Amino acid sequence: MSRIAVYDETSLIYRLRFVPWGLILLLLLLGGIGFLALYSAGGGSVSPWALKQAVRFAVAIGCLLALSMVDVRVWYKLAYPMYAVAVLLLVAVDVMGHVGMGAQRWIDIGFMKLQPSEVMKICMVLALARYFQAARADQVRNIMFVLPALALVGLPVALVMLQPDLGTAIMILLVSGCMFFIGGIALWMFMVAGGGALAALPIAWGLMHDYQRNRVLTFMNPEADPLGTGYHITQSKIALGSGGVFGKGFLQGTQSHLDFLPEKHTDFIFTLWAEEWGLMGSLVLMLVYALIVAYGFFMASRVHHRFGRLLILGITINFGFYALINISMVMGLIPVVGVPLVLISYGGTAMLSVLIGFGIAASAFVYRDAKMPKGM
Repeated sequence: MSRIAVYDETSLIYRLRFVPWGLILLLLLLGGIGFLALYSAGGGSVSPWALKQAVRFAVAIGCLLALSMVDVRVWYKLAYPMYAVAVLLLVAVDVMGHVGMGAQRWIDIGFMKLQPSEVMKICMVLALARYFQAARADQVRNIMFVLPALALVGLPVALVMLQPDLGTAIMILLVSGCMFFIGGIALWMFMVAGGGALAALPIAWGLMHDYQRNRVLTFMNPEADPLGTGYHITQSKIALGSGGVFGKGFLQGTQSHLDFLPEKHTDFIFTLWAEEWGLMGSLVLMLVYALIVAYGFFMASRVHHRFGRLLILGITINFGFYALINISMVMGLIPVVGVPLVLISYGGTAMLSVLIGFGIAASAFVYRDAKMPKGM
């Protein structure tokens, strides 16, 4: 009887056997690097950031393991309701949102400040995975089939832009665009969308807030105002360069510890790491991110139902964009936007949403042979 139970997919032993432990080990490694970086940002102390981040990370990893045990068909059924809840949370931000750093993006729920736009990234992947999972080749090439999916994306993007949070809105668009591509949308639709976006740039420029336009202008010429709008990126580049090949050593970064580097525990934490560990340490950190993305693609290749493949790929791509955008931003390759280096930067909602997302992805991997419903 015990041998039969091992191969019963309803048994805990069976499910634990197929949990992607390699992914969890890589996430633990990344979380450990984040703890070291925040310990350094705190001046060699676990307060005020490192200890809190470690506790949140431990709780989030526990959530990941618990969610991986849930049948993937449950997530299929909850995809649209979870999307609807995320939209309501975005609406609630405008009504009862907490204002911070000039933007209204958070809801104070007592023990933490919840950022609904981060939750929406995972819910968007879930909703699009369900929408495209049963789509036929002729459907995905029909504009009438694509329009409802565009509406699913457009509504939260508009709500996030109102906060305003341009960086998160761009991330939602990028991840959704990848989901559309994986779902089989015809290339001519992407070309039309790209042409429309280019044509709308003058209008978009006029609708942007002053600080958003200043970020673009600073990106183009950061030396124009090195003590004002260009201060962040100028100090970031100085810190990156001063790290050299092997870095100045743990806790020895001058730009960060002498407080020249702003936001060193959040958006610019990669710069702190690069100054202390140099080019080699930066490459190691980027390698860990790349391995997690590669592991996600491996997981997707082993799943036998389309919903699971779309779900895992969407969550993995979302994770990858955090690293790509943040690292490009602090290196001056793109304008500064409010995208954290997830699992390294201090913050609860982004870390929790990413690890919950990986928990749902792990569920699809554990139940890789599940028979999925046929409808959208």
